[in-house]
Amino acid sequence: MNSPQIRTIAIGSDHAGFELKAHLVEVLTKAGHKVDDHGTHSTDSIDYPPICAAVGRHVRDGKADLGIVLGGSGQGEQLAANKVRGVRAALCNDLYTARMAREHNNANVLSMGARVVGSGLADRVIRAHTLRHHNLAFSRTNSAQGVTIKVSTVENVKP
Repeated sequence: MNSPQIRTIAIGSDHAGFELKAHLVEVLTKAGHKVDDHGTHSTDSIDYPPICAAVGRHVRDGKADLGIVLGGSGQGEQLAANKVRGVRAALCNDLYTARMAREHNNANVLSMGARVVGSGLADRVIRAHTLRHHNLAFSRTNSAQGVTIKVSTVENVKP
């Protein structure tokens, strides 16, 4: 899971994602990444929104290059992270979605479900997203950039 340079990755999970988070922290650290762990730190039941928001704010504020949020399905965690203005969180429980989330949607927070993916697939999803994030960055096509800009403007539209 080596990438060309050390990157800072913010990570957080609820109790259902705790074991997968512990695994990913170890894998990412061994790969040379700086990992900012926002919790949880046990399998005791906990609500995920504050953790996911903290990860999202870390990314939005430039303190991390990428965020990862984990839960049982990953869906609620993705929704919570997306409430932070400037976050583009994508639920990626497969390789194709992970690649496309980065290349076409400029996703800066990756969400996965620990009850959906095992550690082996999670490693590959992280690799697909982070390497795309660093090497390929986000698609330079006018179409992809235009859509991402339009999605971002939705945050500023008043009902």
